[in-house]
Amino acid sequence: MTNNVFEQIKKINRHGQEFWSARDLMSPLGYSRWENFEEAISRAKESCKNSRQAVSDHFRDITKMIEIAPGTAKEAKRKILDYDLSRYACYLIAQNGDPRKEEIAFAQTYFAIQTRKQEIQEQLVEDSKRVFLRAEMKEHNKQLAKAAKKAGVCNYGNFQDYGYMGLYGGTRQKDVHAKKKLKPKEALLDHMGSEELAANLFRATQAEAKLKRENIFGENKANKAHYDVGKKVRQTIEEIGGTMPENLLEADHIKESKKRLSPRQKSLQSKKK
Repeated sequence: MTNNVFEQIKKINRHGQEFWSARDLMSPLGYSRWENFEEAISRAKESCKNSRQAVSDHFRDITKMIEIAPGTAKEAKRKILDYDLSRYACYLIAQNGDPRKEEIAFAQTYFAIQTRKQEIQEQLVEDSKRVFLRAEMKEHNKQLAKAAKKAGVCNYGNFQDYGYMGLYGGTRQKDVHAKKKLKPKEALLDHMGSEELAANLFRATQAEAKLKRENIFGENKANKAHYDVGKKVRQTIEEIGGTMPENLLEADHIKESKKRLSPRQKSLQSKKK
């Protein structure tokens, strides 16, 4: 068996995402009976659940129509169960398959390697977004501070708190910092993932724009404006079914993202020469 067998049966959906049909995967994994293969799928689902992954994100139940006795007088169609599987789901099925099967041992190695490659690629994408957004956040916080000062804000820390309270459901910046269990000197923004950074960048840019557009003056008015913008961003996240920012997990320090990107950047630069 070669790697090509798994690549040959791989499919791409309309969103450009790869997936495998469980029915197609059954034979290359050494199973001839669907009932036996379903047992491996059930164990894989349980493993997925135990790893705190959403099972529905990796195992999508579908039904198919197949022909029975085609070309005969008894020709008919019936529904059968199938699953659209992510690469991670395939990996879990291989891990939970019959270890006595040679095909399972091969698939375990193949999907473990491919899953790790995918994880690395996803990490690089996240790192790139984080580094970009953190730099943007730094610049726009400067612009927001200037706009706040022009609006008559003297206590900038308190002004920032109002923005956080709007975005984080009434929680102050120091409390968000404590919830993420950061050390006193660790900057909150340095431990935000790209999703949380993007929400805060939108808050900062729109608060600055509101102060300027409406010619807001007076500390109380500026604080309220910042709070209202934060609250509106929060409302938008809720309306689209997003995760509230206070519930997003803290990320490792932004310098770790930069470290992971550095070797890749050097590699790309050397290829260009």
